[in-house]
Amino acid sequence: MAQGTGSINSDYKDWEWSADAGERARLLQSPSVETVPKSGESQGNGLGATSALGAVFIVVNAALGAGLLNFPAAFSMAGGVAAGIALQMCMLIFIIGGLVILAYCSQASNERTYQEVVWAVCGKVPGVLCEVAIAVYTFGTCIAFLIIIGDQEDKIIAALVTEPEEAGSSRWYTDRKFTISITAFLLILPLSIPKEIGFQKYASSLSVIGTWYVTAVIIIKYIWPDKELVPVEIPTSPSTWTAVFNAMPTICFGFQCHVSSVPVFNSMKEPEVKTWGAVVTAAMVIALFVYTGTGVCGFLTFGAGVEQDVLLSYPSNDIPVALARAFIILCVLTSYPILHFCGRAVLEGLWLRYTGVTVEEDVVRERRRRLLQTISWFLLTLLLALFIPDIGKVISVIGGLAACFIFVFPGLCLIQAKLSEIQETRAISWWAQVSYGVFMVTLGAFIFGQTTANAIFVDLTA
Repeated sequence: MAQGTGSINSDYKDWEWSADAGERARLLQSPSVETVPKSGESQGNGLGATSALGAVFIVVNAALGAGLLNFPAAFSMAGGVAAGIALQMCMLIFIIGGLVILAYCSQASNERTYQEVVWAVCGKVPGVLCEVAIAVYTFGTCIAFLIIIGDQEDKIIAALVTEPEEAGSSRWYTDRKFTISITAFLLILPLSIPKEIGFQKYASSLSVIGTWYVTAVIIIKYIWPDKELVPVEIPTSPSTWTAVFNAMPTICFGFQCHVSSVPVFNSMKEPEVKTWGAVVTAAMVIALFVYTGTGVCGFLTFGAGVEQDVLLSYPSNDIPVALARAFIILCVLTSYPILHFCGRAVLEGLWLRYTGVTVEEDVVRERRRRLLQTISWFLLTLLLALFIPDIGKVISVIGGLAACFIFVFPGLCLIQAKLSEIQETRAISWWAQVSYGVFMVTLGAFIFGQTTANAIFVDLTA
């Protein structure tokens, strides 16, 4: 993309809210990335510490997560292996394009986080919508994490508690609501209260190991299946053409690493758009192989009868799968505080802008407000997780928001960035890039509308 001579829209500073408070608030950063202070010189001289190879692994780490558990069910909803792979490949083009656009706009606006780029390039209304979307998305993801904990603990407890029980009776300590609650209160809440989460970066390697182990187990179980694992039915085509779209929320949720991609780009030794294009292409190809391996092998193992959480389809007493469940629980326990921190940071930034108070002036009340925000967030996510039956229903909702981060906001940024360029004549490449941005916004809005409507009228009311 050729960078024009025009300036990027920065009218967010004209708000009645305090621009200083908003800029200095603890906004969303990638917890595993060390960045240098924002300045034109530091960015231009490439003072970041992350190599291109390191950036590849960070992006892969950001993309891969517990969402892979839902991919076999997504392949079933899409209508089989061919439809699932084709849908992923088509969307991957725009996913990579969105990541490159964000790097281009970050470089042009000299902003270092996703929402700051949207604020600077698109203006105040898209900026606020972006921050609200990030808060809602992280909130929904925290709910999904708690549901996953409950799913895996159910299976682990079922394997440990082998004594026969009377019909219709169950031990109080094996009740799903109790196990989720006690795990959340003892492990997640204490990790979510601290002001900083620098210690959480050491858990990222464990998360990667757990994700790869789960994928390996699912592939091996397909190649050498247990005798009792017989697929019910293996669809080879979607029931209706609209059924393919039901898999989009899962794919968007799985590949969404765009929010954390801007800090990663700015942490590179050579933050160049061309280099970044190679980085994200390599990262997304790696993620594609992991998600495709999990989706295809999990789907072919169980067919149309696969659970929304594929690990629930395996027997409780399967030792390798039990270890995979333990890995997933551990990954989720360390990921919840990170997602909560990101959402809390965005809410803090919105609050400081609205009140017009600087961070330095608000130190005394920060701790009290942080405790209130954390406890409220924790209790609401826990309450919803206790009464939502599976992760598929949550992903169907927040997957639409993930489409906004992948398509809508990057598309808006590209359109506004190109419109801000001062040119006497518009070259064909300029029109092509603007058209591409319009198409991304349209596609993202369609995915968001379709998946959200389906989630509300089909999943949540079922």
